[in-house]
Amino acid sequence: MKRVAFVIAALFVLMPVLPPRDADAQLPAAADDRFAGLQWRFVRIKYHYITEGTQLPQDFYGEPWYIDAPAAEQNLSRRVKTATAINVEDPIVMALDDPRLFEHPWIYFVEPGFLRMRDADVLVLREYLLRGGSVYFDDFHGPYEWDNLVRELKRVFPDREIVEVPKDHPIFNCFYKIDAYPQVAGLGSFLAGRTWEKGGFVPHLRTILDDNGRMMAFINWNTDMGDGWEWSNAEEYPGYLKFTAMAYRMAINEIVYALTH
Repeated sequence: MKRVAFVIAALFVLMPVLPPRDADAQLPAAADDRFAGLQWRFVRIKYHYITEGTQLPQDFYGEPWYIDAPAAEQNLSRRVKTATAINVEDPIVMALDDPRLFEHPWIYFVEPGFLRMRDADVLVLREYLLRGGSVYFDDFHGPYEWDNLVRELKRVFPDREIVEVPKDHPIFNCFYKIDAYPQVAGLGSFLAGRTWEKGGFVPHLRTILDDNGRMMAFINWNTDMGDGWEWSNAEEYPGYLKFTAMAYRMAINEIVYALTH
């Protein structure tokens, strides 16, 4: 009996190690632990807006601040949690006058081409940014929407310029190495066979710097990161995956920069 048991044990030792099944191979790698200890939450800002009496073309239903929700923030939060060791909390929505605002280092505005801040909001946003907070603007396109956001930001910082982020800036390699700022097509543009909308042909990452050169604002113009996050699980659009990858990588770099500067 001892000899039989020994032979069986030897056979198990000599058996070849089989490669993982395809399903297992698709699982994400272990989270990158370089940024363990950092905390982040997707804070979507519910803002005041105007659509009537403007030249801005409205191509959405409902309120602009809620575009792509809640799938965009849910998917991005899961991806940050999977790719990094950042402590990710559940997404929330709040207004600029919420007293909890200063508890969070990163806030998100979608469709800021329609943004109209109250005077009190302007003061709060200025203080928030100068204290070290970061604001993320996404999914606005073309000259009309750009001009609107510039007017609002000039109310916040009349003495600070909006500047282009150079290609050699650390934001392009602080987590992923990104060779060029991406133009993420909105799903509607993708289905129409193009990457741009509303005359916004060239994507730009622009910012406003504080006195120490820190990026206080991530101004993602002529690109639609939110659609990239929102539609990342849609199996019916397999060709859209490349835009999802762009949106996740650029967003994670921007988040990592915001949390470490």
